[in-house]
Amino acid sequence: MKHNLYKMMGLDIYLSSLSKSEYKAVSAEISNTSRVMTPLMSWDVYSQGYIDTLNESERLQDIAKVKSYAKQLNWKNTMDSIFENEAFQAIIITDLNQNIVWVNKGFSKMTGYAKNEVLHKTPKMLQGVETSVSARRNIKKKIALNTPFKENITNYKKSGEPYECEVKIFPLYSTEDNNKTHFIALERKVG
Repeated sequence: MKHNLYKMMGLDIYLSSLSKSEYKAVSAEISNTSRVMTPLMSWDVYSQGYIDTLNESERLQDIAKVKSYAKQLNWKNTMDSIFENEAFQAIIITDLNQNIVWVNKGFSKMTGYAKNEVLHKTPKMLQGVETSVSARRNIKKKIALNTPFKENITNYKKSGEPYECEVKIFPLYSTEDNNKTHFIALERKVG
């Protein structure tokens, strides 16, 4: 064969531009190759889409887990309304004393702490010298108001590296007596 067509990057485009008579004339020259061809020459295009799909899958799994806790603990809050249009990397659920009862994998990725290292501790363990006193005070005040709120705070990874974090905290209420039972925090790095 004079020309090796499998090296042609846009063979499908070329063939689709031919008339029926032109295609008949060329089709005899085209042979199937036994080589397996990759669909893309640039895997970075594919991999970004794949990573986005994995991240969305992880997000949906996290939300499903929280919904499972909501059902188990009879929370009155609608979990869909909490997660709707919210960007987050980490989810933390605490009891009324702010002791951590559950975190997602995103929390471990963001902070470097494994789940078992943070259970029964408070999120204050993530604070350090660069954590603003006013941010701490604001969080304490807003928690007492029993309404959802957002605050930016400097937290620290297990390695000691500081990072800016946007925290959205929602009080969770029991369906049985309408009393507050837990808090859920959606967190993401900012800046």
